[in-house]
Amino acid sequence: MAIATPFERIWTAALIVIGDEILSGRTQDRNVAQLATWLNVQGIRLAEVRVVADRTDAIVEAVNTLRARNDYLFTTGGIGPTHDDITVDAISEALGVAVIEHPEARAVLEQYYATRGGVSAARARMARTPEGASLIPNRVSGAPGIRIGNIFIMAGVPHITAGMLDALTGTLEGGRPVVSGTIGCWVGESEVAELLRNAEKAHEGVAIGSYPFFREGRTGANFVVRSPYQDQVDACLRDLTAALEADGRDVIAGGI
Repeated sequence: MAIATPFERIWTAALIVIGDEILSGRTQDRNVAQLATWLNVQGIRLAEVRVVADRTDAIVEAVNTLRARNDYLFTTGGIGPTHDDITVDAISEALGVAVIEHPEARAVLEQYYATRGGVSAARARMARTPEGASLIPNRVSGAPGIRIGNIFIMAGVPHITAGMLDALTGTLEGGRPVVSGTIGCWVGESEVAELLRNAEKAHEGVAIGSYPFFREGRTGANFVVRSPYQDQVDACLRDLTAALEADGRDVIAGGI
């Protein structure tokens, strides 16, 4: 059985979702889920998410806090062509560097917009980066994402973000991807809370998430077991299933 040592490296990332439209409810964010899923495949855990307004002070504070306590920091939103797209300026301020027009970004935009009306002053804003940054390719809409240090500055539009993540696949250092397994029961989670605690305690390195629901006029819950090691997940699922069945519960493999 593979056992994680207490010294095994766990890589973490944070996400800052930037935009008044998210906070107002006008736009529903979908980037948290897709980033978390992508990071897991890279062996990196999404440790925290913060949603901030289009305010320089809020972005600066969030960037400096989260980049310091995580291996990687991702931001989504606020890198478009309009005056209120201030992410590049705010991150440059947080890092204490100048904003420049990146020559490679400008060349990408020139090529992309050659048959689309050319690079206007507004479109040229999308070539602005913090000094010292490199680019993240954007196959969808031309304007590249930005990488500087451990910070990845990405678009807010989910399908564009997805393309940028695809371009980054395999380029970040990470650890073991987290694997998971699920079982479900028609039971209130409070009725088996102690049983879940005991199962998690008995399997070091495993985390058990409980997700209750009300469906078909009944209360139920799905229990998701997570670990960097498949055999740990399997062992915990076997023991948890046995404990639930001994408690008189019908267990459904794969969840309800």
